[in-house]
Amino acid sequence: MTRRVVYSTDTGRRCPDCGEAASACTCKRQAATPKGDGIVRLQRQTKGRNGKPVVIITGLPLAPDEMKQLAKKLKAKCGVGGTVEGGTIVIQGDKRDVLKSELESLGHTVKLSGG
Repeated sequence: MTRRVVYSTDTGRRCPDCGEAASACTCKRQAATPKGDGIVRLQRQTKGRNGKPVVIITGLPLAPDEMKQLAKKLKAKCGVGGTVEGGTIVIQGDKRDVLKSELESLGHTVKLSGG
């Protein structure tokens, strides 16, 4: 039976996966990018938002940090608000045409889906 160090006064807490110090852990930073079919989908949705439309962007094969940067760029391009939720980007308003052209200029294959 092997014993794993859970806490050490030298380095503090340890990552249970890689055994490194929690502050120097690399396995969490290398979170797997979502694998998909390579198509970015733009879905218009109003459900649960008091009739106000939003565009949900799914299928982006990006790491969380890159997704936040892309969301910031897209929000600025459209002049609206938005957020990153899990593996999706939510942009306020029905800006699918602007988002489609911007994502295509970045080299993504884009399809409009839903609503």
